[in-house]
Amino acid sequence: MELIKLTIDNRTVEVEKGTTIFHAAKKLGIEIPTLCYMNLKDLNIEHKPGGCRICVVEVEGRRNLAPSCATECMEGMVVKTHTVRVLNARRTVLELIISDHPFDCLICAKSGNCDLQSLAIKLGVRDIPFQGEKSTYKPDFSPAIIRDMDKCIMCRRCETMCNDFQTVGVLSGINRGFEAVVAPAFERDLDHSECTYCGQCVAVCPTGALTEVDHTKNVIAALSDSKKTVVVQTAPAVRAALGEEFGLEAGTLVTGKMVAALRQLGFDYVFDTDFAADLTIMEEGTELLDRLTRHLGGDKEVKLPILTSCCPGWVNFFEYNYPDMMDVPSTARSPQQMFGAIAKTYFAEKINVKREDMVVVSIMPCVAKKYECTREEFATDGNPDVDFSISTRELAHFIKSANINFNALPDEDFDKPLGESTGAAVIFGTTGGVIEAAARTAYELHTGKTLEKVDFEALRGFDGIRSASVDFDGVDIKIGIAHGLGNARKMLDDVKAGRSEFHAIEIMACPGGCIGGGGQPLHHGDSSVLRARAKAIYSEDESKVLRKSHENPSIIKLYEEYLGKPGSEKAHHLLHTHYFDKKSKQVLLD
Repeated sequence: MELIKLTIDNRTVEVEKGTTIFHAAKKLGIEIPTLCYMNLKDLNIEHKPGGCRICVVEVEGRRNLAPSCATECMEGMVVKTHTVRVLNARRTVLELIISDHPFDCLICAKSGNCDLQSLAIKLGVRDIPFQGEKSTYKPDFSPAIIRDMDKCIMCRRCETMCNDFQTVGVLSGINRGFEAVVAPAFERDLDHSECTYCGQCVAVCPTGALTEVDHTKNVIAALSDSKKTVVVQTAPAVRAALGEEFGLEAGTLVTGKMVAALRQLGFDYVFDTDFAADLTIMEEGTELLDRLTRHLGGDKEVKLPILTSCCPGWVNFFEYNYPDMMDVPSTARSPQQMFGAIAKTYFAEKINVKREDMVVVSIMPCVAKKYECTREEFATDGNPDVDFSISTRELAHFIKSANINFNALPDEDFDKPLGESTGAAVIFGTTGGVIEAAARTAYELHTGKTLEKVDFEALRGFDGIRSASVDFDGVDIKIGIAHGLGNARKMLDDVKAGRSEFHAIEIMACPGGCIGGGGQPLHHGDSSVLRARAKAIYSEDESKVLRKSHENPSIIKLYEEYLGKPGSEKAHHLLHTHYFDKKSKQVLLD
């Protein structure tokens, strides 16, 4: 490791060869402003910054100003980050960017959390000396993501996430000069592209160019309608991140306060998606055991590995890229959709409410969930199982707008029966959690023995691709785990080529799983935030009295009273789904 010395703002620093000026300054605690740079080192991909030119610095002996994020340090280099020349250049660049930007900050979805707005305040930009034509683009409204390219500053962060991390390849820089923009090929709308709606582009966008579709107004309208019974479900990853929006440290569990806040907002019943996660394990675990039993019995036709189906971003990706493997994933619906189906049948019957008079709202860490609840197969006579999905960020805004002092709320419990859950359900929120929950139940159902140690440490971690073996009482079950769609592609290519030895594979679209979802409080690729959230998830699991899905008394009662048994005809009708060849459909659209 070769080290070099340089001077930044009259302070000496020693860094590894290849370090940029931006990172060397950061080591000294010197902040250099930027719009295009983002830290993706923890995700093992390289974002190519240098486009915004906000981070320019003065390097002794160099005639022009240097972009600090793209300029490597040299031995003996002397750098000045805040000279009058540098400050004037930054202001001029920022003024030029703002001159081609809409002035609707008061109503922009990112107002108050916009990097461009924050930088304008920091640099004291109060008027724009440049006047002229502004670039305008057609707004794009998809079921989950809104693209307002009038607000795009060409930082290319979304392009990096879409192409290099997720390998979806929907977004890229097109056109030249004044007409340049980041968009799908031929400037198609997202819903006419191969977009998976994972929302990672939304999570890294510094302005309001990419935002999630906000269903909060629809939820408020439902809550205001006295004829409607409004039921809310909350995903496991939400409780580990919501507190960040109220100034709490990453990884602070706020389950009880979240429940209390939802009651104060006026929801009639506050339930837990964890209940449906336990239900998912019963159905998906039964499917896994059936395939394994037939495979171990010598059935050559059985489709293995079985792939988890909880993540709609991953399901979209699969439908677009692997249409010839439709019989490999589990047919089990996601917990969000299982919950909606049970709420509008079993629970609606219990409280004597008509399906059309019940509104089911989900609080999700995920942007793709907004799309998922609009899929036609998840509706009965046009009435969706889940009516509206709002993100963790949107819930935080809703709570703040209602003037609720979140941090002062007392802890409250979920309603029953759809609020009762086990520790296995809560770990759905982090990468490896779904397959670990499945292993806890599958082991006991397969062996007939009690699993004494429920923590499968081998299935945990943050490596993008992981593999582990789980001993089912002498039967070695090989499990694969991937988070991030780029990693999923590598794993699926091996399955397609016959190189995979896995019996089961868990895939999550987002970094870290649901804890890093596109609707979570922004973490900017900081793995320490994701690890803190994961730690909170495992902490809640450990605190539960019951930690195996098949031990949930409300789940047991549901099968006894309504579904019969896992995999029954009624369970299959309500809790399972099928997949579509979107690649062929896209070709027809094109």
